[in-house]
Amino acid sequence: MDERDRAIIRELQANARLTNRQLAARVDLAPSSSSVRTRALEERGIITGYHAQVDLDRVGRGVQALIAFQVRPLSRDVIRSFEAFALQQREVLSVFVIGGGDDFLVHVAVPAVADMHALLMDRFSKRKEVVGFRTSLVYDHTHRWTVEPVIED
Repeated sequence: MDERDRAIIRELQANARLTNRQLAARVDLAPSSSSVRTRALEERGIITGYHAQVDLDRVGRGVQALIAFQVRPLSRDVIRSFEAFALQQREVLSVFVIGGGDDFLVHVAVPAVADMHALLMDRFSKRKEVVGFRTSLVYDHTHRWTVEPVIED
């Protein structure tokens, strides 16, 4: 990955709706070269997708929480199984496998606190591998990462 590739990534992170012609002009490439490079970044798995960022409050999912889970036995199969289950839940935004006292950190967004309670009691706590969890409500989410920093070589 060279500086032109990093420039393409930065521009698309700032505005993924750029046309190829606009992108090419911003990174000082011919449109054909811009298209080839962008496609190569996608094929190499460096660019993994494009999305629209949504305001969770405005779509009725304003109650957010970070839930730390402990699972047992701690094995690769249990970790993968719990991770897959969590990602299937429509309320789940992100799943992190972590080290330390907890095994997972799960970011969820729901319409109301009662929905959070139902999610935890009716679905997560019924999993046999879950031995404990702690919930931290998110009062304010002031910084949302929409751009992953591209490390310079």
